[in-house]
Amino acid sequence: MNLRRLPLLIIVISLTLAGLTGCARETPAEHAANVYAAHELAAAPPHGNLPDYALAPADLAKAQHLGTLRVVLHFGGEAWEILCILLLLNFGIFARMRDTAVKISTNRWAQGYMFFLLAVLVDTLLGLPLDLYARHLSLRYGLSVQSWPGWFADQAKTFALTWLIGGLLLVLLFWIIRRLPRTWWFAFWCVSIPIILFGIFVAPYIEPIFFQYQPLAQTNPALVAQLEQVVEKGHMNIPTERMFLMKASAKTTTLNADVEGFGSSKRVVVWDTTIAKMTPDEILFIFGHESGHYVLGHIVSTIIFSLGLLLVTLYVGYLFVHWAIANFGAQWGIPSQNDWAALGVLLLAFSLFGIILEPMENTYSRMHEHAADIYGQEAIHGLVPNPQSTAVTAFDVLGKAYFADPNSNPLYEFWTSTHPSIGRRAAFAKAYNPWLPGTEPKYFKK
Repeated sequence: MNLRRLPLLIIVISLTLAGLTGCARETPAEHAANVYAAHELAAAPPHGNLPDYALAPADLAKAQHLGTLRVVLHFGGEAWEILCILLLLNFGIFARMRDTAVKISTNRWAQGYMFFLLAVLVDTLLGLPLDLYARHLSLRYGLSVQSWPGWFADQAKTFALTWLIGGLLLVLLFWIIRRLPRTWWFAFWCVSIPIILFGIFVAPYIEPIFFQYQPLAQTNPALVAQLEQVVEKGHMNIPTERMFLMKASAKTTTLNADVEGFGSSKRVVVWDTTIAKMTPDEILFIFGHESGHYVLGHIVSTIIFSLGLLLVTLYVGYLFVHWAIANFGAQWGIPSQNDWAALGVLLLAFSLFGIILEPMENTYSRMHEHAADIYGQEAIHGLVPNPQSTAVTAFDVLGKAYFADPNSNPLYEFWTSTHPSIGRRAAFAKAYNPWLPGTEPKYFKK
């Protein structure tokens, strides 16, 4: 096998899978609803209200201001990250962190964990100003109700988990680099596959570190009975003991409900803020949407797609590290890719390449979210009086909770959004009616 051609092959396969899984045949009802939504957005003023999703004047002003700040924070954050890495390399900070780790111990495990501790600490401090400002905004606009001590406690937990897990991955990566200097990118990719799968599996067991959970059957048995109808309709194997209520209201005012994990760790999670702000029918639609990701195989296809992009990213990182060290290694104090400080060069490569991959990944995600919207609307047909109005009001509640811009910038949506805009989703939901004569549902055939 020609390993130099392998990344190109993987990304072609991944993009093909994206097309097959995200762009399944567009039904007549879906096409009509897409055309209706496109016309509604085109007729409305930029950042202005839509017929199917509108905010009160005061909330619209907040949404427009927040929308601008989110754009600045997003792209400003990416630029700041790249600038910080370049400064750390040029001022020899990565090399000094390596020297400190090597002086402390001759043991590779101790060196790796000490170096990574210093790297995470520096990264946290450099990112703190933007994090604090984002936190300030969430409090100012009522998106968060968490106290500052509680927020700092969560940051400390995240820091500890990042250090423990990331340190292990760092030691493993550099062990592979030393033994396979030419093909470490492929070897580490192979090793990362079971690690990623294990991470998805254990994620439901890590979340309770940050939020409190209760069995949903104990707190809201009526809702469980309704959710079971969607589970049964979609032929999903999710027993009631795997349905949980997450007490998000202790920290946030935003809403969510999802399906987490896989295999024996798979479970349904509904936030208490969702129950407080949405009607049971609206919650049923949100749950139907999340169920769609599971039933339509989005979890598996996304893992495959992400692994393809990861392989390409690692290969680009390998090429970039060799080029950068050959040209700037002496200036940065990094003699080879085996050096702990070479992590800084890899991070720079991943940050630069990540910007290029961002719209590709988000386009793929939006395709899945659109398909899940269709599935959710079809899943509640016959369970609620009017699936169209239920979906529209659910998006209305969801958008108002986040101060979502009704008609956001299409370029920003394309480049950064993992979901279609709330306005687009609400307009589509209103027009999507596959139960009219001459049409049929996409996923639940008549």
